[in-house]
Amino acid sequence: MLRDALIQAGMVPGLASFLDILLGVIVAASFGMVWVLIGIWIERKAAARIQNRVGPNRVGPFGLIQNIADAAKLLTKEIIIPRNADRLVYFIAPVLAVAAVILIAAVIPFSSVVIGTDLSIGILYVIAVASFGTLAIIMAGWGSNNKYALLGAFRSAAQLVAYEVPMVLAILIPVMIAGTLSMQGLVQSQHIWYIFVVPVSAVLFLISTQAENGRAPFDLLEAESELVAGYNTEYSGMAWAMFYLGEFMHAFFNALIFAVIFLGGWRGPGAEALPILGFFYLMGKAILVYLVTIWLRLTVPRVRIDQLLDFNWKIMVPLALVNLAAMAFLFKLVPPPNFEAAQAIASGEFEAAGGIYRLLGPEFMATLPQAGVMLLGNIVLLVGFAAALRWWSRRGRRVESLVDETDYTVEPVTAK
Repeated sequence: MLRDALIQAGMVPGLASFLDILLGVIVAASFGMVWVLIGIWIERKAAARIQNRVGPNRVGPFGLIQNIADAAKLLTKEIIIPRNADRLVYFIAPVLAVAAVILIAAVIPFSSVVIGTDLSIGILYVIAVASFGTLAIIMAGWGSNNKYALLGAFRSAAQLVAYEVPMVLAILIPVMIAGTLSMQGLVQSQHIWYIFVVPVSAVLFLISTQAENGRAPFDLLEAESELVAGYNTEYSGMAWAMFYLGEFMHAFFNALIFAVIFLGGWRGPGAEALPILGFFYLMGKAILVYLVTIWLRLTVPRVRIDQLLDFNWKIMVPLALVNLAAMAFLFKLVPPPNFEAAQAIASGEFEAAGGIYRLLGPEFMATLPQAGVMLLGNIVLLVGFAAALRWWSRRGRRVESLVDETDYTVEPVTAK
């Protein structure tokens, strides 16, 4: 839109395209930075309410300026560089951690018309760019010349890469239903929110993104009781703050991606006619998901590294694989939505059913049979998987009880 306006004003098309892209980059980067100031305040207040305390309330009304004061303090603090540190790798790591998150904003559809670029492989782009954060953590641990920081970085290679497997498997199902990898296409195909069609995929994706971001209860990358502070032990001042900034931005952008894939994104009443409404719908859904992640972070205790990896490889990955196979079978088994027939019924050719079709919408009614079958399949899958886990747990306890009851005493051998 800006490019066309600049060209009509007489600007060279090449320069107009460059300014259009530059403005988009500045807006996307600024949105992430501004959100962090708001998001940290929301998280502090939510933590205070959950833990029955007050939270920030001194600096400004309701403590709203507390985060600005913290940012000013971090900007003025000295950056202390460790001796024998790899300076190039040391300083690139925090920049890469923030850049990896900002790049995600390029493909998020904030409304029906506001999107950086509608890539045909938008989901694949998000997965690829988000993995840069893992590389930044490994670079920070290596460049710091600190064994504790390096240990925290190695944990990231085990944790973050492992949890990307169920995350990708969970994303494949909405992509299969929508028939596109485009983020805007995923939003426009959700006549019924995918969280009500494939809730197992939604839960798998939410848990995987929480672990992939390294937030509690999966915050073993910076487990203070074991690693001092993890991969960022040797960082201070604004260099440390950039890791903090990247984490909070990534947490909210994960909520935005969840809202786009499973909650209909910007779609809502009047969003097509008034795009600004779509932006508020998307932000409301994302903040709701963000509050759920805060709730998990503040109530579930941290797990050990062996428990974390066991949970991924023994529960998350098998469930994601079975879910993908089952949903692919049901997707092929049920006929695709017939939008033409639904539109014909809604237009009044069949008066008996036309009223409900007009009330709920022809697209919703056309998608309902397929969505209902897949939802039923998700429920059956979840019940069956829970029963299998219960059986496996009981079997393990029986084996342990048999081992405990076994008499291992050895009788002394007497010489004849």
